Amino acid sequence: MSGDSRHYFIGAAEVAAPSLEAGLYLVATPIGNLRDITLRALDVLAAADVIYCEDTRVTVKLLERYGIRNRLKPCHDHSEGELAPRIADEVAAGQVIAFASDAGTPLLSDPGYRLVAACLAAGQPVFAIPGASALLPALQLSGLPSDRFRFVGFLPQKAGERQERLKGLASADETLVAYESPHRIVETLADISAAMGERPVAVARELTKLHEEMLRGTAREVQAVLAAREAVKGECVIVIAGAAADAGAPDEAAIARILADAAASLPPSKAAAAAAKLTGLSREEAFRRILALKAGS
Repeated sequence: MSGDSRHYFIGAAEVAAPSLEAGLYLVATPIGNLRDITLRALDVLAAADVIYCEDTRVTVKLLERYGIRNRLKPCHDHSEGELAPRIADEVAAGQVIAFASDAGTPLLSDPGYRLVAACLAAGQPVFAIPGASALLPALQLSGLPSDRFRFVGFLPQKAGERQERLKGLASADETLVAYESPHRIVETLADISAAMGERPVAVARELTKLHEEMLRGTAREVQAVLAAREAVKGECVIVIAGAAADAGAPDEAAIARILADAAASLPPSKAAAAAAKLTGLSREEAFRRILALKAGS
């Protein structure tokens, strides 16, 4: 058990962390805005006997923001395999072990899988503390269907392998979500265009940060916008319409949602142009329906 004298601060209010059952706690941490932390995550980070994390220099900034003083130890892709049995032994000895990736949810294109596997193999409890992730906000903001989607993680770094991977995904009829480095995003969008045609995509950049940006259009159109910049900064999330959305009639509920969002945030002509790209409607039809929405509101 742990947490008898641990605490954290929310503003000027001091909060005592509860005692916790021994186990491995997978703690989701903010992807940008440090206020996107849950109270339960703060409880765990304050109460844990030790916090393992990808980079102690990153996690310490989060702890300092909430006045948490705790032990930090590194555990990243290169050391996780070696540390996993040791961490399982620490849990078996009755310790509360927290694991946090640098930003987002452990195991989602981040370390943590081998820690979980080692603890479960040893019969030790594992707890997930849900919270921030770049995956779901990007999907929400994309304007693409979200009822069925496939997360494919980071695409291969090597061009040939990435192109083969995209060709294999081209027939998928659900929305696809991938992570990508800003250094490869322009090249990857060109590969998406070549492998999948000019179906709708959205690129989320710097989610929850000061310069958050969403770019929507075809892969070729978004690529042109980013290629014109001197540099692209910030981790990117690519959301790609499924093959059904590219080849067949768009889902009416999705069309209505896209039209409503466009009508609420843009002048009619610009809203129609944006909605037409995402829905497959003609610009004239999108314009007519947006005018009707604005008149109704």
